[in-house]
Amino acid sequence: MTDFSSRLASSNKLVLAGGALGFNWLPVYVAKKLGIFARHGLDVELKRMGSVDKATAAVLAGEADLAITPPEGAIANAVGGGGLRILAGNVNRLPLTLVAHPRFKSIEDLKGAVLGTSSLTEGTAIYTREMLLQHGLTINDYSFSVVGVHPARWVALQERTIDAAVQLIPLNFVAIDQGYTDLGEVSDYIPEIVFTALVGDRTWAGANEEKLVALLRSLKEATAILYDSQSDEAALSILEDITQSDRSYAWRSLGYMREKGVFARSLEVPDVAYRKTIELMIKADLLNARDTEVAMAVLDDTWLRRANQANGDEGVRDGLHNL
Repeated sequence: MTDFSSRLASSNKLVLAGGALGFNWLPVYVAKKLGIFARHGLDVELKRMGSVDKATAAVLAGEADLAITPPEGAIANAVGGGGLRILAGNVNRLPLTLVAHPRFKSIEDLKGAVLGTSSLTEGTAIYTREMLLQHGLTINDYSFSVVGVHPARWVALQERTIDAAVQLIPLNFVAIDQGYTDLGEVSDYIPEIVFTALVGDRTWAGANEEKLVALLRSLKEATAILYDSQSDEAALSILEDITQSDRSYAWRSLGYMREKGVFARSLEVPDVAYRKTIELMIKADLLNARDTEVAMAVLDDTWLRRANQANGDEGVRDGLHNL
């Protein structure tokens, strides 16, 4: 077992891990680049792991304090007796499109296809299975290839080592504009689910309450800024940087984010979204139905409630004033 006491905070440093650190990390980049973390007394280091399950593993191994990643790994760990918990929400609406090579014209055409994913146990594979199942295709009708997070999936699609994959914005727009087939928005099939969340160990969280609450307050402020039109220029600049896209794709991504309400405004994890995550884990044989009650208890909003009790609104106004 990892000795989390060896990482108890004596400074303001906090290591935050993720897979690709892409679009769903937009509030983190806003908080970092606009000085919100610093104003809350935090020095946040971002750690790109290359895959979502490696982000979860980084927390378990003590390589990171927290992760923003799909929740399935934390749920599996906790059900197995581990200390990981879901501490707050990030994205509860899937900003993903199923994109395929042009020769595929419908989801039914994917029978026999190779589908790209970042993990077989977290995130994209689960959503893809559900989407195809609603069109009558079971796991025996296609195969998965673990090629990596969304930039790697885009490369694999172009190289034809995979036939289709769910793709994160703005690469979904890029692919469709280049003639790849749009097989549908994943959110049309799964309206609410915990796509990514803040995951951490409960022992670390209890011993680092001040830093964790400061992080949550910072992310809440950054998220509010993203939904305010006053932030357009700053948000677009950051989007261009983190997604390596041009201004037109950044504009489309920002509009998409606001229209769909992609980011949890108060870092909440709605009950309906969390129950859908558990339901699909059971359907994918990643969780036993008898462990549903234990899995529900993995969501621990103790520190989020404390962050929301703080004077967050003043911080939001300060952040907007400084844009």
